[in-house]
Amino acid sequence: MNHPYCNDQAYIAESFLIDEDYILQTSRLATFKINSYKLSLIKAAFCKTREEIYNNLQSSLFNYKDPTILLADLGFFEEEIDN
Repeated sequence: MNHPYCNDQAYIAESFLIDEDYILQTSRLATFKINSYKLSLIKAAFCKTREEIYNNLQSSLFNYKDPTILLADLGFFEEEIDN
């Protein structure tokens, strides 16, 4: 019976690359949002959309949640940890 060869190093490396790519894209989006808000504060032409941009920042960037609370909500501490 042939058993498939599991390459844990390749899985970990690929997972790391996917996470890193997601973090880079998210940080780039956050930078764009912050820069557009700064621009709206400087230029009077953006005064109509200033509130919309501010609400977007409030709802997407300033919603920090403590990691331990997040893990507890997901039930991480209720299950056994397999190594």
